[in-house]
Amino acid sequence: MRRFSLLIFAIIAAWLTASAPATAKDSGYVLGANDTIAIQVYGQPDAGVTTRIKADGTIIMPLIGTVKAAGATQLELADTIKSKLVKGGYFKDPFVNVEVASYVSKTVNVAGKVASPGVYPLDKPYTVLEMLLRSGWLREQGASYIYLRRASDSKEIRLESEALVRGTPDKNVQLEPGDTLFVPDADTFYVYGQIAHPGAFAISPNMTLRQALVIAGGVTSSGSERKVALIRGGGKEVKAAIDEPVRKGDIYIVKERLF
Repeated sequence: MRRFSLLIFAIIAAWLTASAPATAKDSGYVLGANDTIAIQVYGQPDAGVTTRIKADGTIIMPLIGTVKAAGATQLELADTIKSKLVKGGYFKDPFVNVEVASYVSKTVNVAGKVASPGVYPLDKPYTVLEMLLRSGWLREQGASYIYLRRASDSKEIRLESEALVRGTPDKNVQLEPGDTLFVPDADTFYVYGQIAHPGAFAISPNMTLRQALVIAGGVTSSGSERKVALIRGGGKEVKAAIDEPVRKGDIYIVKERLF
C-alpha cells in the first residue's frame, strides 16, 4: 500500500515537472552517431532519405552529398539541409523535416527491481523520477532506494524513492547519456515465533518494530509485544524495544506470554 501511495505521488510530481516552463537545456534532442533519422523534403520525395548517422557524425543526402548531423538538433539539421538545397540551386524555399526513427546514441540503462527494466533512449531531458516512471516504477520486491551510477565518472549515488517523490530538488537529478539506474532487492527483516505470518518481509522507510509486527500479521493470542527478542548482525539475543527502527537483516522472535 505504501509503495502504491509513493507511485501516485511520483506521477503527480513528474506531471508538475513536465508542466513547468521549458528551460534553455530543453532545446531538443541532440543527434549522435548510430541514430537513425528520416529526412523529408515536402513535395520532393526523391530529395529525402532515411539513414543512420555514421561513426564520423555525417550522413549522405541526395543532391547535396555529405552533411554533418551529429551534434545538431532535429531543427538545426533541418535548417542546415534547407540552406544547402537553396545554395545549391535545387529549390527556392523547401520545407525540410527531420524525425528520429531510432534513438541509439544517447540512452540510459534501467535495471533491477523495476516493472520494465531495459535500455531507454534520452529522447528528451529526463530526471531520475521521470525515468523510473517510464520504466514502470519500483516493484514490491524492490528496495526503497535507487543507485544512480554516472557514466561520466562512475560515481555511484544512493537516492531514496521517498525523497524523489517528495520533490527534493538535489536528489531528482537530470540523467545523462550512459547513466545507469539500479533498484536492488528490498532490505528484509525476519519475524518468527508467536506471529500470524512468520517469515521474511521488506523494510519500508522509517519502519519500527511495531509496524513490522503489523506487516507480519500481528502477534498471536499466545504471544506478547512486550516479549520480543532481537538478533542483530549475528550477535546475541536481546530484548527488542517496540518503537525502535528495524534494520536490514534483523531477526525478531515473538515469545509466548506467561499467562
